Amino acid sequence: MEQNKWRVAYVASGMTNAHIIEGRLKAEGIPTHLIYETAGILYATNLDGLGEVKILVPAEDLERALRALDQSYEDDDLQ
Repeated sequence: MEQNKWRVAYVASGMTNAHIIEGRLKAEGIPTHLIYETAGILYATNLDGLGEVKILVPAEDLERALRALDQSYEDDDLQ
């Protein structure tokens, strides 16, 4: 993976939140890549950013990803 072709679309607090955001982006057809410190996952800590998970998307999909993440849904929209 070439880092310069990927951009951070979201920074999640913890792996569970990251997987939710990742799923939302993948549902829009946007590829993702997660970057995190292994120690934060192993020890389930947010100390000094260790539990931080960066969600990257291809540079050309960044605007679309940000729009998708900015969109809110009502319960009726999900049925």
